[in-house]
Amino acid sequence: MSVHKSYKRVTTQVLQEMKVNGEKISMLTAYDFSLAQIIDDAGIDVVLVGDSASNVMAGHETTLPITLDHMIYHAQSVVRASKRALVVVDLPFGSYQGNSKNALDSAIRIMKEAEAHAVKLEGGQEIIESIQRILTAGVPVMGHLGLTPQSIYKFGTYSVRAKEKVEAEKLIEDAMALEKAGVFAIVVEKIPAKLAEKVQNAVQIPIIGIGAGNKVAGQVLVIHDLLGITKEFTPRFLRRYANLYEEIYKATQAYISDVKSGDFPNDKEQY
Repeated sequence: MSVHKSYKRVTTQVLQEMKVNGEKISMLTAYDFSLAQIIDDAGIDVVLVGDSASNVMAGHETTLPITLDHMIYHAQSVVRASKRALVVVDLPFGSYQGNSKNALDSAIRIMKEAEAHAVKLEGGQEIIESIQRILTAGVPVMGHLGLTPQSIYKFGTYSVRAKEKVEAEKLIEDAMALEKAGVFAIVVEKIPAKLAEKVQNAVQIPIIGIGAGNKVAGQVLVIHDLLGITKEFTPRFLRRYANLYEEIYKATQAYISDVKSGDFPNDKEQY
């Protein structure tokens, strides 16, 4: 039986409490003030300023081109809107891999300039040194395993990860190593539901899934996908809660029509 406690401000400790109490953690991405304010008001637990901004905000094919400066800009906008949610910011590609000092500098910039609450890094044991270095500065870190979009060119595909035994075992080992290093939670993306459950059972910290079944501590989706603003992206794990593409398209057409016909603005809509 889950206990739903009311929290004024979600912290990393609150997420651990939620997991222990059996209350599922809700997490969504946001990249701008207006949408972040709506989802924060609605009661979302965690807002992820994802490097998916590279795709949905900037129109890039992958998450690789987005820079640390871009991420800080998006994060600043989201933090200004978030009164309750924990705000986690992705460290973008190239800002932490292979150089722990660079990783620490990147994390500190995000915390200082955006006033975010935590950072997220993709990868397992190969980035442990970067994670440890960031944690020594008192910056909370969220991990990310499974399909790690920043490694798209290594994988060569966005298909389900860790179906094979070797990769599945490495994923569990990575999760345990991340927990030992001190991360407060881990996102697992696009892995078999049974494996995600095994990962959650192997660690004490919350595992947050995207395309990883419901036997984990929480779920995350990209806001543009959930709202149906994007229409090409239709993976099995996505549930659309609105069809805003259609709504905005129709509203724009109605506006164009009213402007062209001279109906807008009418007598009541002018001074």
